[in-house]
Amino acid sequence: MARIFVTGSADGLGQMAARLMVADGHRVVLHARNETRAKEALAAVPGAETAVAGDLSSIAGCRQIAAQVNALGAFDAVIHNAGVGYREPRRIATADGLAHVFAINTLAPYILTALIRKPKRLIYLSSGMHRSGDPTLKDLTWSARPWSGSSAYADSKLHDLILAFAVARNWPDILSDALEPGWVATKMGGPNAPDDLGAAPKTQVWLATSDDNEARVTGKYFYHQKRRAPEPAARDEKIQEQLIVECARISGVPFPD
Repeated sequence: MARIFVTGSADGLGQMAARLMVADGHRVVLHARNETRAKEALAAVPGAETAVAGDLSSIAGCRQIAAQVNALGAFDAVIHNAGVGYREPRRIATADGLAHVFAINTLAPYILTALIRKPKRLIYLSSGMHRSGDPTLKDLTWSARPWSGSSAYADSKLHDLILAFAVARNWPDILSDALEPGWVATKMGGPNAPDDLGAAPKTQVWLATSDDNEARVTGKYFYHQKRRAPEPAARDEKIQEQLIVECARISGVPFPD
């Protein structure tokens, strides 16, 4: 039986993954952006251990989430599931003055990775759109560029993949992988998304809990439990280090050795 923390598990794929893991007998801790949503998450996933509340769009909120998770003790896996989509029509600034998409999709997984006590496995949700992301990492916070919601999302999903591979390289004692769940009909994906919704949460569950040899790997990218070739830039160690340095600078949270 594994103990897993899942970000963004009040609805969508996070909630679906949590239900699957609870049904398999695992101990699951949920996350939602506030106390009301946390209570709703617990009601929606009977058998979950508990839920933590905190706003992933703010640096302070991420710190609070990490502190709550660490107070609960050790975890076998953390699934970085939370994210916002590609349809934001304008740059929405967070409390820290950052672009909303970057703050939640890129910076929050970085901060939580850096601050939560190392689990045995880390799983990051990317997207096929990562292949359209900008590997130069210029203007991460969209302070100068003309806004494009789809480009900001693609960038952030490339960042998630870069982060997963950077963690795998820097922390060889844990398993760190990324996946794309497919374009599915969640709140983020929209009602006309064509991929299999039922299959979408299974790979993250498998990577977090399975003893299969193929699931017990690190620095890999998956789609429906099969390895998939990522954008080659995500493998570039200089790009990986650049992202870590920039996230540390923006957040004030250093990456642990």
